[in-house]
Amino acid sequence: MSRTSRVRTTLLTLPAALLLALIPSSASAYPNPGTVTGSTVVHDPTMIRTSAGRYLLYGTGGGLGYKTSTDRIAFSAGSDAFTAKPGWWSSYATEAWAPDISYHGGKYLMYYAVSTFGSNKSAIGLATSTTGLPGSWTDYGTVYTSTTSSDYNAIDPNLFVDGDGKWWLSFGSWWTGLKMIQIDPGTGKQLSSNTTRHSLASRPTGTKAVEAPYIVKRNGYYYLFASYDTCCAGTSSTYKVKVGRATSVTGPYYDKNGVSMMNNGGTPVLESHGRYIGPGGQSIMSDSDGDLIVYHYYDGNDNGTPKLGINLLNWSSGWPVAY
Repeated sequence: MSRTSRVRTTLLTLPAALLLALIPSSASAYPNPGTVTGSTVVHDPTMIRTSAGRYLLYGTGGGLGYKTSTDRIAFSAGSDAFTAKPGWWSSYATEAWAPDISYHGGKYLMYYAVSTFGSNKSAIGLATSTTGLPGSWTDYGTVYTSTTSSDYNAIDPNLFVDGDGKWWLSFGSWWTGLKMIQIDPGTGKQLSSNTTRHSLASRPTGTKAVEAPYIVKRNGYYYLFASYDTCCAGTSSTYKVKVGRATSVTGPYYDKNGVSMMNNGGTPVLESHGRYIGPGGQSIMSDSDGDLIVYHYYDGNDNGTPKLGINLLNWSSGWPVAY
């Protein structure tokens, strides 16, 4: 029996009064992460399930840290993606951030960022592998870069492949917000015949803190997930996940209330609650039992240690609801 089935069966056997007590009493209540065990310390997780049923997870740090699981509950750590860090990284930083793993054309692709905290001298790189396992990745260098004079930041990449075969890469953080470029499926790099850089989301007044875009298409809409506010400050983190949707992959994206994501819009998906502080750095994964949101949070019961969070998403309302 799956974890979800076990939970649902348990709920059905509870007394009615107790069941009512478990139902969130307000819209500000969010679900706790599903149970994960073992090696669960992570930032900015991205996860995929192989055809053999094994989960491969990569995250920020070093040469891109790796974890694996056979049941989506017990995770174990392995070697970094790269046995030796690509030489070009040294122009930007010494470690990589926010990988994005996907499988297309018989191979795994991993886009990732190389940067230092607070700087927009950054680069997005690309590596491919036939197995997705650590040590098997071939690096193809930079895909897109930003400099200290740029009004955007080339970090937190996410590849989206549309139903008509077009490839798009969203990315970005702070400054003027989230961006998108079109990718050549043959090279995995920017399409030379379309060099437009689209804007997807921004916060024109106040804090500029929006990052980590992730796009999926469901029920005829494109949904843009993003992390808002402050990451990486332990129990002082204010990270949260919001979403907007559009009828075109390049936008404009609007939240449930009709506010543009170019004007600080976004419908909440996950926010801090109880010991689960600053959820964000999210990716979305389609699994056998539904869509998952995979993210990190800071554990208020463990000195703010960053840990892996996984929840299912319900789309029945037309908007993703974590449960």
